[in-house]
Amino acid sequence: MELESYFDFVQEDVIRIKGNRIDIEIVLEDYLEGASPEEILLRYPTLNLEKIHATILYYLAKTEEVEAYLERVRKLDEEASQEQYRNPPPFIVELQERFAKASEKLLEAKRKSIELVDDL
Repeated sequence: MELESYFDFVQEDVIRIKGNRIDIEIVLEDYLEGASPEEILLRYPTLNLEKIHATILYYLAKTEEVEAYLERVRKLDEEASQEQYRNPPPFIVELQERFAKASEKLLEAKRKSIELVDDL
């Protein structure tokens, strides 16, 4: 069986493990951080050891190519994160406003309790 047959090459920056919605960078990031295939399986039980080993072997066989892929994916993820930070969706803005109001109320309650203690 050809190694590439374990993967779906969706786009230049999307390589999925066949039969799953898990991109190879998910498995490889864990592997590169020191996780064993068995630990990765515990984290992603929809995979099997064969697919995990195939992903690692693909990385080891084509390290330079896969490293370039991983770098592109990291860059795209960072750009998407920065864009979301600059232009958060409306529900995030609403949550931030609610959090600010709740924090303000708690701070005011704390000030009042301190004033009560000081008056004693």
